[in-house]
This record gives sequence, structure tokens and C-alpha cells, in this order.
Amino acid sequence: MEKSGGDTDSKSAQDLTAVVQTLLQQMQDKFQTMSDQIIGRIDEMSTRIDDLEKNIADLMTQAGVEEGEGEGKPKEEDEAAAS
Repeated sequence: MEKSGGDTDSKSAQDLTAVVQTLLQQMQDKFQTMSDQIIGRIDEMSTRIDDLEKNIADLMTQAGVEEGEGEGKPKEEDEAAAS
């Protein structure tokens, strides 16, 4: 009788191991899916930022603003320093 009890414990341990492995695999699959989605969104954001930077540069060119202007010292200080 004791032997059948040991078999039951062994079977229970195997069942528990199988359940845990299944859960871990499901979690890994979900994390992989989420990771892929995050990377996709980051790539999309990068593309949108690049497009935004290009559009800003185009608008600055159309407005006659050089890229160096607006950076560093304000324009009034540059003119006062030149005098």
C-alpha cells in the first residue's frame, strides 16, 4: 500500500512540474509578444521623430532660419557683441 502512495506522490509531482512548465512557457510567450510590440512601437516612434525633425528643418529653411540660430546665446546678445 505504501508503494501506491509513493506512486501517487510521484505522479502529483510530475503533474505539478508539467503545470509549472506550461505556465512558464505561457509567461515567456506573453513576454516575448509584449517585447516585440514594445520594440515595434519604439521603431515607429523613432521614424515619427525623424520625420518631425525633417519637417522642422524644412520649416526653418523656408523661414530663412539657419540651424545654428536659436542655439547658445540669444540673437540680441550676438548683435551687441558684434558692435
